Amino acid sequence: MEIKANYHTHTNLCDGKNSPEEMVEAALKAGLKHLGFSGHFDPDVYMDIDKYKKEIRSLQEKYRGRIDILLGAEVDRLFDVTKARDCEYIIGSTHGLMAGDEIIPVDSSPEILKKLCTEHFGGDPYKLTKAYFELEASVVDVVRPDFIGHFDIVTKYNDELHFVDEEDPRYLKPALDTLEHLAGYDIPFEINTAPYYRGLKKDMYPCMYLLRALHDFGGRIVISSDAHNSAVLTGAFDIAAEMAGQCGFKSTNILLHDSGGNIIWKEVPL
Repeated sequence: MEIKANYHTHTNLCDGKNSPEEMVEAALKAGLKHLGFSGHFDPDVYMDIDKYKKEIRSLQEKYRGRIDILLGAEVDRLFDVTKARDCEYIIGSTHGLMAGDEIIPVDSSPEILKKLCTEHFGGDPYKLTKAYFELEASVVDVVRPDFIGHFDIVTKYNDELHFVDEEDPRYLKPALDTLEHLAGYDIPFEINTAPYYRGLKKDMYPCMYLLRALHDFGGRIVISSDAHNSAVLTGAFDIAAEMAGQCGFKSTNILLHDSGGNIIWKEVPL
């Protein structure tokens, strides 16, 4: 199956490269039928939220009948979700950890990750990853998202740093406990293709081991590219579908407007 939808899309209104309309035009050229914008609603990634909403709604009208455009938001577990409640969908993500009275990202650079581990977790990376998954476990209750973004992004630099052994029980048990807990909400997990097409990891989020576990826990999936520029709107979608199939999934899910203008999930075969 060729996936014709992407729901994790950033623009130059936050930390992306291209304008919203440039992303729409790229989506049309790529043959997408559905394009969801998911601007960061977090204060550490500045975005004029009112301008963002106005621009996406304008594009919905301009391109009506050509492509189904959805107004979404990506909201971090540690930030206020209030301003995203009138969006059509929300991605619930965890990007950082509390360190004293500040939030330190786990995905901004290898140097910041190592410093966070040294200064706040006694140099023990397994304490850090455990804290990450314990925080991630509450993302649904706090954010109330429509799907869960990049579940194990704490391993973003692991192929480079060998920060943790991803087969070590000290890493796996908290990850699996949180995965099973969140799968119980029956909310799709994003297969985020970005680390693969960016050359950061041989895997995606979640990694193959956790993706198999998600299948065994009865979880559902949605495939997204976390695109920050127009060239990667469908980055590695074919590989993601293949990986999902290898892990036992027979279908993925897409978001769309129904005939009444409501946002619904639709299950589609891989």
